Amino acid sequence: MPWGIQSRGPAPRPLLPPGTHRPAAVLLAGCAVVTAWLALAFAHQSRADRLDAAVDARIRSGLDRFQGLLHLLAWLGGLGPVAVLTAALVLACLVARRWRGAVLAGLAVPAAVALTEFGLKPLVGRSIGGYPSFPSGHATAMFALAATCTVLLANPPRPRLPRSARLALVAGAVLVAAAVPVAMVALGYHYFTDIVAGTAVGTGMVLLTALLIDQARPAGGPTSGAATSGTAALSAGRLP
Repeated sequence: MPWGIQSRGPAPRPLLPPGTHRPAAVLLAGCAVVTAWLALAFAHQSRADRLDAAVDARIRSGLDRFQGLLHLLAWLGGLGPVAVLTAALVLACLVARRWRGAVLAGLAVPAAVALTEFGLKPLVGRSIGGYPSFPSGHATAMFALAATCTVLLANPPRPRLPRSARLALVAGAVLVAAAVPVAMVALGYHYFTDIVAGTAVGTGMVLLTALLIDQARPAGGPTSGAATSGTAALSAGRLP
C-alpha cells in the first residue's frame, strides 16, 4: 500500500436506528428529571406517602395469593441472576460480532446497578423496614436489561427475525422487567415510587451509554473525503 493512504472499512452500524438519537436524548433527560424529582421528594424518609400507600396496598392485596411466584421473581432480579443474564447478552453479541452491542450490555447494566446501589441509595437515604430502598435495585437492573434488549433488537445488522417477532420479544422483556419490581412491592421490600425511580435509572443509563457509543468514531484512518482525494491523486500518478 502506498505511503500516506490508510484503508478504512465501512462505518460501524449505530446501536440506535437512524432518526432516533434526538428522541432518545429527550427520553434520557426525562429519566434524569424523574429520578432527581423523586429523590428530592423522598430523601431521608422511612414511610410511604399518600400515593405509595394507595398503590402499594392494591399491589399487596391483589398478589398476596401468589407468594411462590413473587419470591421467584424477586430472586430473578438479584445480583447473581442479573450478572448471568448480562453475561449471556454480552456473549450473544460477541458470537454475532455485534461489538458495540457487547460493549453496551457489558457497560450499561453494571453501571446502572452501581449508580443505584453505591450512589443514589446512600445519597437519598430513603428506607423501608430499616433498609435503603430508593431507587429499587431490582427495577434498575431489570429495566437496564430490558432497555438493552430493546436497543439490540431495534437496529440489528441482519434482521433475521421479522419485525413482529422482535416487537414480541421486546414486549416480553419489558413485561418481565416490570413484574420483578412489582413483586418486590408485593413482598414489602419497596415502595411504588422506588420502582419508578429504578425504571428511570436503568432505562436512562442504557440510553446514555448507547448515545455515547454511537458518537464514538473509529480511531485512526482519514475521513472518507480525504481517502477519496488520495485515491484520485494516486490514479492521476501524483503519489509514489
